[in-house]
Amino acid sequence: MATRKSRTRPRPSEARTAGGAANEAARAINDSAQKIWLAGLGAYERARAEGPRMFDTLVEQGKSLGGQARDAADQALRSLKDSASTAGGRFDKLEQVFEDRVSQSLKRLGVVTRSEVADLNKGVRDLADQVREMIAQQGRAMPGTATGAKRTAKRAAAGAKKTARKASKRAKRATRGSRARRA
Repeated sequence: MATRKSRTRPRPSEARTAGGAANEAARAINDSAQKIWLAGLGAYERARAEGPRMFDTLVEQGKSLGGQARDAADQALRSLKDSASTAGGRFDKLEQVFEDRVSQSLKRLGVVTRSEVADLNKGVRDLADQVREMIAQQGRAMPGTATGAKRTAKRAAAGAKKTARKASKRAKRATRGSRARRA
């Protein structure tokens, strides 16, 4: 029995078909690379030749757009200022609401405010003035009791001063306490 050797060589028709396709693809890639190279050289030459003219053209276009750019920047600045002033108004309103709530809380806690202390001092002064006036009128009404009226007036004035001092001390303590709470 004779054994047959296996064929390792391609048939001539197969070699032409496979080799032709590979050669054709290689030629197409080579042609494409050559065209890309030539296009790059052409772009470089054109940029070198037309570069100064292109630069001048761009400068002219920039001049015409410069005014529009300034107007746009001015408009942006105006809108920024408007929004800042609106935010400032909101901040003032927020600050007022905060102050109102703090004062309400202090009232609930029984802390005396400056205005209340000032009103109290004014009331004490007015009361002391009225007492002095009444004492002076009583002294004129009773001619023999001038020294008694003077003593009574002095006592009333001293009492009014003492009351004013106590109110002032209370107010100072209250403000110290509120400062300590705030800190």
